[in-house]
Parts: sequence; structure tokens; C-alpha cells
Amino acid sequence: MAKLKVAFLGCGGIAGKHSRALAANNSDTVMVAGCDLSESIIDAWIDKTIPDYSPRPAVYTDPAKMYADQRPDAVVISTPHTLHFEQGMAALEAGCHVLMEKPMVTSTDHAYRLRDKVDQTGKVFMVAYNTSCTPEFFYLREVIRNGTLGRLEMVQGYLSQGWLNGTLDTWRQDPKLSGGGQAYDSGAHLLNSLCWSVESPVEEVCAYIANCGAPVDINSVFIVRFRSGVLASMLVSGNCPSNGSHMVFIFDNGRVEIDGWGGSSIAVWQGRDKVKYPPITGKPLQPADNFVDAILRRDEARTGPVNGIIHSELMDAIYASARTGQPARPESRL
Repeated sequence: MAKLKVAFLGCGGIAGKHSRALAANNSDTVMVAGCDLSESIIDAWIDKTIPDYSPRPAVYTDPAKMYADQRPDAVVISTPHTLHFEQGMAALEAGCHVLMEKPMVTSTDHAYRLRDKVDQTGKVFMVAYNTSCTPEFFYLREVIRNGTLGRLEMVQGYLSQGWLNGTLDTWRQDPKLSGGGQAYDSGAHLLNSLCWSVESPVEEVCAYIANCGAPVDINSVFIVRFRSGVLASMLVSGNCPSNGSHMVFIFDNGRVEIDGWGGSSIAVWQGRDKVKYPPITGKPLQPADNFVDAILRRDEARTGPVNGIIHSELMDAIYASARTGQPARPESRL
């Protein structure tokens, strides 16, 4: 069987995570090309993350030329957020399966249009969330689906990070490229953990944000009511030197406490009693591994366009509520 030809659009820091995963899976894939604003960026990505990879990926600064020359089966897109929609559409037009870095897009309209394009092409489209490929969050979602701890009623979570100083003078603080600030960037990990687990469209949001002198949001706090009735309160901090993340899922017959960034820790209570050995099975997956398995029909994709739609509706509502000082209700078509 021929190996899947994978190209990279955007060769910054996070691309290295995906390229290392694919390099370890060389029986299924071959990385054929990288594309970015300059050849030096691509060469630095190769030299830093896959220096011994052979044959060395080709270098491009024009995505259309890369698609025409290499005809890849799949592309990994790791570019500034507001570019995702057009680049995702172009990749699907070129016949590629797509692994997209979060957030999928930065507007609800774009999210639905991209979903429609995925349906039209029949390609695998995944969003590279941190936690959906962890056994801890997979277990948590099954607990919610199966009612193991009763009905999920509430979720609380926070994320703290020195994002303000760490992203100075980068595209992440340019609204034209980022689409927003910390809530859309690192905060997306926490919000994706929430939405991926709850599996319900958002009904209403009340939000406050603080820019702390930056052109984008740095700190935010919001309350979410999902259509399913689940209530959530979330806090995203971008001006704290101590990095951290925690979530608690509260059921009518227990609770689950979990690391919302990467699922690295979990504690489970059933009724009043702590479960000493939660029945968690499987091993952590890289999003790129799940992407390949989904293309080869060995596994279901852990994420897809619907996840991106719910996240977009949530973010649009957060910014609308913060701007107006009133609750915001997405006009969801899900």
C-alpha cells in the first residue's frame, strides 16, 4: 500500500509536534513538503524537528504550487487563526484531508461553510485538540454519555498562563491575524475540553474580558448554559507567570476532576466515595496519529467540523456578551 503523502502549511512551533509524530509513523506516511512565508522558516522547522528525515521535504512559499507539484493526500495547517478558513477551503479543493490547528476558524459563518465543504468532498477533517486524544478525556466523555455518575449538571474550569508577555510583538496579539486573544489561543484548549466533553450546542453566554493594555483579550471569565441544560463557569488568565489548568465536572451522583489542558491527571468520585482505580484504558494519541488512522479507516476521527462550529458559536457569543454587557445567544443551526 502506498504511503500517505502529507504536506505542512505553516511551519512554526506547533508544526514540530505533528511532524515528529508523523516521523515516528513512517510506515504509513511520507512528509513531502512544507510551506510558509519564507524558505528559512521551513528549513528551520526541518532542521529542528526532523533533521534526519529522508527524503527531505520540499520547500514552498506558495500553497497552490505545493498542491499542484506534490499532490499530497493530506495537509497539516498550523497558521494564524484568521487564515484557517481560506486555507482549509483551498486544501479541500486540492483534494486533501485536513488536520487543522485550533481554533478551526474565527467566525461561525466560516465554520458552517467549512463544514459544508467537508461534507461535499468527503474528506477527513480534524481539529488538533490537546485532550480529545487522551484516554482520560475519552473516559470522561463516555462517563457523561453513559450516565455512569448520573446526569452531568455543572462544569467549572480555569487556565492560567503568562501569555501577555510571552506573545508580545507576535501575530497572536494582532487581531487581524489572531481573531482574538488568550481566550481564542491557549484558552481554546480549556474551551475545547469543555465543548468536546459536553457535546451540546451553546444556548447562552455571559462574559467579561480585560485586555490589560493589550490590543486583544488577556483575561476573561464567562458563564455558559448549554442546550442540554449543563451550566459551566470558566476563567481564562493570560497574565499569570504560574501556568496551570483544572476542571471539575459535577454530576448528580459524583464528580470528575481533571487537567483541562492535557488530561494529565484525573480523580473520580462516585456518590460520596473516591474511585481508587478508574477504569481508564488505552494510550495517549497524538492528533496526527488519530488523523492518519481516520484516513486509513482504522479509527474514528476524535474531532471534526461540528466541534469547530460549537467552539466558534461559543467564542462569538463570548465576545458579543463582553462587548454589549448583555447575555448572548448563538443562533445555532445544529
